Amino acid sequence: MDEKNSLKKQVMSGLIWKFGERIIAQGISFVISILLARILMPEQYGTIALLLVFINLANVFVTNGLGESLIQKRDSGDTEFSTIFYCSLAMSVVLYLIMFFLARPIALFYDNEELVVLIRVLSLQIPLSSVKTIQHAYVSKHMMFKKFFFSTLGGTVVSGVIGIIMAYNGFGAWALVEQYLVNSVIDMTVLFFTVPWRPKWLFNKKAAKQLFGFGWKIMLSQFINVLYTELRSLIIGKVYTSAQLAYYNRGNHFPSLIINNINTSISNVLFPAMSNVNNKIENVKNLTRKSMKMSSYIIFPLMTGMMAVAEPMVKVLLTDKWLFCVPYLQLCCIFWMFQPLQTANVQAIKAVGRSDICLKLEIIKKIIGFGMLFASIPFGVFVMVVSNTLFGMISMLINIRPNKKLINYGYKEQFLDLLPSFLLSAFMGGAVYLISFIPMHKLATLIIQIVAGIVLYVAGSYLFKIDSFTYLLGFFKKRKGKGAKQK
Repeated sequence: MDEKNSLKKQVMSGLIWKFGERIIAQGISFVISILLARILMPEQYGTIALLLVFINLANVFVTNGLGESLIQKRDSGDTEFSTIFYCSLAMSVVLYLIMFFLARPIALFYDNEELVVLIRVLSLQIPLSSVKTIQHAYVSKHMMFKKFFFSTLGGTVVSGVIGIIMAYNGFGAWALVEQYLVNSVIDMTVLFFTVPWRPKWLFNKKAAKQLFGFGWKIMLSQFINVLYTELRSLIIGKVYTSAQLAYYNRGNHFPSLIINNINTSISNVLFPAMSNVNNKIENVKNLTRKSMKMSSYIIFPLMTGMMAVAEPMVKVLLTDKWLFCVPYLQLCCIFWMFQPLQTANVQAIKAVGRSDICLKLEIIKKIIGFGMLFASIPFGVFVMVVSNTLFGMISMLINIRPNKKLINYGYKEQFLDLLPSFLLSAFMGGAVYLISFIPMHKLATLIIQIVAGIVLYVAGSYLFKIDSFTYLLGFFKKRKGKGAKQK
């Protein structure tokens, strides 16, 4: 029982530290992105969104699978970390050279000569990411989540200031390129000085083979996932216009910014915790349930609330020139609402060592997804986004299925765990949306909607005694009590 309680405290402490780091850093990032969107034109955002498709695809090979294999292996030490570091770095150099020589064909395909230099410079992020991945794996493996705070915060603030200055001085798309690169450099540098790990002159072929045996399936499944996600942007950029790509990208940006950070928190904390108890299925199930309840309690109201306030929010934050992104924003909120729930299920599958199942699930999902995507292309960007939203719901159902057998956590039990937060969020979202019909200034509408939403959700949580609310309330009371005693 002591071990179970200790693990629960460690996981919840890690989640709260990780959520705190992500909320503060990404809150700053959100403000910076708003300022950049007000300065730059949609077409300039569309250009960088297009380039990031290729960078993200290349990055999969250095950021996914290898780091997770180090975390999943319970006894990985200096030999394993150094071996994977050199493998990842070598792979990143090869990928950079491929992107360097593909830059011109890509520019010709999209009939934009400016893309050549932009791609070659932005691709420098690939080797930077290979180094960061091993640093992040070490931090996650040892549950040292406070270390992320300084690296993330420093990179976000400095790169954001540089991006705003460059955008204001007319550098256009280059402002975004420099922002991405500077962020990565600072993140890597701060971690170098704060994390007690350095690569050693060690390389073990047997360790490399063993770790790749687990990691390549995660890598391939993630590549398929990213390819599906980014292919939509490639098609919109080619078949339609960079402005339409920018509207879709900006509409997707708001919910994805929130959910990706929550997903990162869940993945970085939950996976190493599960891997440490992967020989005790009941503990893996308990951690998965805790993650599902907590993430749904936080995510459902954020996404339903954002759908309700979408129009006044875009008018206030981005100005009327971005109003075309509102319907995309609302649809993307529905899609992203289910992503952390998928993540918790996938992490459980990986933690028990079944990366083969992860790959099979990804193949099945993407056969369905690609079919829906290509069928929707002739009907316009809006229908393409609708099909993706439906696919998100289908993916969640597919990811849940194996865990009935693996950890005895099936559809019925999972849906019952999600139901209280979903119903309360739906009620709150509906009430907040009705406020938009009251005639008043758009800023006043937005403020009243946000305040009303928070009050309704917290009051409903207290009234119906939602588990996650009760737990969070007790946690913060204990923290406050400890703080008062220390004083």
